[in-house]
Amino acid sequence: MRLQKVLAAAGVGSRRASEEMIDEGRVRVDGKVVREQGRRVDPETAIIEVDGARVVTRSGLVHLALNKPRGVLSTMSDDRGRPTVADLLTEFGPGLFHVGRLDADSEGLLLVTNDGELAHRLTHPSFEVAKTYLVEVSGPMRREVPRTLQIGIELEDGPARADSVRVIDNANGRVMLEVIIHEGRKRIVRRMLEAVGYPVHRLVRTQLGPVTLGTLRAGRPRHLSRGEIGALYRDVGL
Repeated sequence: MRLQKVLAAAGVGSRRASEEMIDEGRVRVDGKVVREQGRRVDPETAIIEVDGARVVTRSGLVHLALNKPRGVLSTMSDDRGRPTVADLLTEFGPGLFHVGRLDADSEGLLLVTNDGELAHRLTHPSFEVAKTYLVEVSGPMRREVPRTLQIGIELEDGPARADSVRVIDNANGRVMLEVIIHEGRKRIVRRMLEAVGYPVHRLVRTQLGPVTLGTLRAGRPRHLSRGEIGALYRDVGL
């Protein structure tokens, strides 16, 4: 298929705009700048970049952000009939799976896809993809707690530390924290705060890598933008 047609089909721009990008040397195929109009590529195998960002051209791939509500399980099925994320994704058909998980009591951003290689890298600890959470605990909070969590604490399954912890609100006996962490161990944020004496009342994931929750309503999915997908690919070296 001609390169400009592949770019247009991927949502980069119109065919004419894609041709201009090629003329300007902004398009790479398999690591090499392409200025040749009409260059034929295989969209299923070629690695195509525009302005250094990967453009996903494989057919059939789905990349979604979902605002998981509290009480919904991060699984695609449950033999006890409890609500799952699959119940929120019926319009997208079979073959999807969630990237990582949020426990049933937690809310917020969950990525859902059928892109196996991307999902594997996003969940592998070696790629250290940052995750941002808003966490509500009872106050008052001891002044040293944020620094203690960033220095690191010992849990039953090994040491854990946050990349960043800051107090963003402190009123009416409740403290709201923003916690950024790249770990993916089960209930890691809850366990860290419990270990320093602050059980979590509410936990919402607001960002995973370059993807933010934004104003997405609870229980609703949305397609990731081309820019978000490219940024995820870049973050994990794809």
